[in-house]
Amino acid sequence: METPVSVFNKYVQCLTGESFREFQRVSAGKNNGSGVNESSSTAVLVDVSDQRLFFIGKDGTIACFPVSTSAFGTGSEAGSNKTPLGLHYICRKIGKSAKKGTIFASRANTGKVTRIYTDRTNVKTDYVLTRILRLRGVEKGLNSGKGVDSFDRFIYIHGTAEEGLIGTPASHGCIRMINDDVIDLFNRVEEGTPVLITR
Repeated sequence: METPVSVFNKYVQCLTGESFREFQRVSAGKNNGSGVNESSSTAVLVDVSDQRLFFIGKDGTIACFPVSTSAFGTGSEAGSNKTPLGLHYICRKIGKSAKKGTIFASRANTGKVTRIYTDRTNVKTDYVLTRILRLRGVEKGLNSGKGVDSFDRFIYIHGTAEEGLIGTPASHGCIRMINDDVIDLFNRVEEGTPVLITR
């Protein structure tokens, strides 16, 4: 059985051309462009089929968290509300000192805190809570570029008011986490950390 590290490394080794150059550029100083190994620090792997997020390093999995990806499946098309596949990186960390449950609107802290449901309550509003890790795709035509761009689609890793739905596909494209978990991950990663979304 493949480990999260081996899955990540195999994927990166298959990158070619512009995608590989972009990966090398954004991961400079954090990753040598060949995957997670002795000369790099960490990466994130999101397994859509298992609804889990792995925070990995050269020696293996450092932490594993349940997540919720899109209720509409995987895909990159603008307006699809699907979770995009492929290699991304964290281009911006938002909300460092926000209280757990803080509502963000257009990546700005509203100063409001909402109730967090741990049962299977389906909240009417799709709140972005607590922390935001904004993603940018590096694979032209898959998650970068006109009509499929993860950055332009506002794809994030973020906290949710619907913690009881974590572990099942329920989002509108983003990767939702339990609020305590997204705080933990936020404190571990840096801008530039690679994120591979796979199924």
